[in-house]
Amino acid sequence: MSKIAKAFPLPYYAVVFASERTDGDNGYGVMASKMDELASKQKGFLGAESARDSDLGITVSYWETIEDIAAWKANAAHQIAQQRGKEQWYSRYSLRVCKIERDYVFEI
Repeated sequence: MSKIAKAFPLPYYAVVFASERTDGDNGYGVMASKMDELASKQKGFLGAESARDSDLGITVSYWETIEDIAAWKANAAHQIAQQRGKEQWYSRYSLRVCKIERDYVFEI
């Protein structure tokens, strides 16, 4: 997820996850890779982009429908990752769901 996502057919939805990590990896890297792979196979998944520095991480995933987002949230493996996040990996996070009605992409 290191590239800027392309434009998708409108409207679509974005899940914006911002987080502050706890110290140490504690299995985070492996689980994050597994969740990226699993999310990409879910119905309605369009793409994602992510950035992290030493203080803040932001991941934006894009979905066709609200129902697709709800199904991803309810995915059993994702629920395990969510619980571990609360217990081990995040000192703070926020999650926002947004409807995208207009977008612009520039590239050379």
